[in-house]
Amino acid sequence: MQLGNLSDSQPETWGTSLPEFFEIMPNSLWLEDYSQLYELFENWRSQGITDLRDYLAEDVTRVAQCSACIRVLHVNRKTLDMFNAASFDELSSRLSEVLRDDMLEAHIEELEQLWGGNDRFESKSVNYTLNGERLDVLIRAVILPDHKKRWDRVLVSLDNITELENAHRRVLASEQYARGIFEYAPVSLWVEDFHRIKILLEEVRERGITDFRTFTDVHPDFVEQCMSEIKVLDVNQYTIDMFKAKNKQDLLTRLPEVFRDDMRDHFREQLIDLWDGKLFMQREVLNYELDGNPLNIHLQFSVFNGHEKHWDLVLLALTDITARKKAEAYLEYLGKHDVLTKLKNRSFYVDEISRLDRKGPFPVTVIIIDINNLKTINDTLGHAAGDDLLRRAGEILGQLNSKGVTAMRIGGDEFAVFMPGATDEARTNLLANLKKLTDLNNQFYNGPFLQLAAGWSVCEEGERLEDALREADHLMYEEKRKFYAMQSSDDDASRQSTLINSPERQS
Repeated sequence: MQLGNLSDSQPETWGTSLPEFFEIMPNSLWLEDYSQLYELFENWRSQGITDLRDYLAEDVTRVAQCSACIRVLHVNRKTLDMFNAASFDELSSRLSEVLRDDMLEAHIEELEQLWGGNDRFESKSVNYTLNGERLDVLIRAVILPDHKKRWDRVLVSLDNITELENAHRRVLASEQYARGIFEYAPVSLWVEDFHRIKILLEEVRERGITDFRTFTDVHPDFVEQCMSEIKVLDVNQYTIDMFKAKNKQDLLTRLPEVFRDDMRDHFREQLIDLWDGKLFMQREVLNYELDGNPLNIHLQFSVFNGHEKHWDLVLLALTDITARKKAEAYLEYLGKHDVLTKLKNRSFYVDEISRLDRKGPFPVTVIIIDINNLKTINDTLGHAAGDDLLRRAGEILGQLNSKGVTAMRIGGDEFAVFMPGATDEARTNLLANLKKLTDLNNQFYNGPFLQLAAGWSVCEEGERLEDALREADHLMYEEKRKFYAMQSSDDDASRQSTLINSPERQS
């Protein structure tokens, strides 16, 4: 990861809880701005550049030009600790000491992945702490939702895999020394015997099978057979601790509890790689602790040097990336949800319109809902009271969410409900339930009275959902006009009653 200048400005697009979440994450997180790199790439494409690697190889200063386009907006506390920086300013001023030497190739790989249209990239690189210590890092980056058009918000996660890489290097130099590293390395290491799997694959090949993927589609039992033939020779102490086992024997006798559910599909892909001659591979998998909790794992598989013929010694290195996956899931949640109401947001709404137009199922019932008198409440009682009404509306609509019903906040005080494949009876029941829930909500809260205006329409197959939404929106505004007309009439009647019964009038 090569970086340009840093900025300590607070990112303006964060949700209310994201900064705290960002700061307490146990892995190194960087929030960066790649918008200038996006513009540079667009400029190069307009010049007819198609092969980025060749173009960068012609003039390596172009790599530095790319790096200078990247701005770091924020880093978390774990990052400062990881690089031995006392403050963000110190890290900023000494960034050239962190990003140097043998990281050029990794940076080019990152640029190639972005150039190729990916909205995320992954690489292994080398950084340095401010006291000169080498750090091998696993870099994962994702362009945040709603920022993919300009790349102006990119979340980068750095996992320190220094010990893992050191273990790989040392195992080549000294078997005895590698044993010590294996036993006490702060990553999960497994030594396994795959020689029976190699024999099974060779037997299949001798039968004339060439399309192994199709073969495993037709014979899923073969994947199960291969899984049963794996022999776990050893695991290190970190593995025992990571999987919450009492000891090594406890773990090895309960492996079906660790490798279950969708692990067969992951193992099938691993078999296909082996069939294709790949003796080193890495992928993300889902394992389970012995207490049942899920573990997101970054798995690296490699056949030991000198054992390529029989696969009788295989090393698996498992890195726990659960915290990073939770961070990514939370950011993805923020990209599709409204923070105030907890409902799906407008970004989801736009995507759902496109999806339903393509796939249905039809008919699709659409309901547009708006809060009456919100502006008056904001003006008279303040925006806190208005926000409280919005939250209450979110509570009500959230209770309507079920299979086949999705409620969304699509504007300031405007909401939408989609009911694909719904019957007229289902729509009628939902609208009745909406009124009932609103009445109960008003009884429960002492604040301003919550009044909702709703309009609905049905989109049949062959029609456009946008047309149904416009009709529902129009009917919702008709409801609002009736509400305000009735409110104005009640106010006039109240004023007339006051005049008739006033002392001056009676006299």
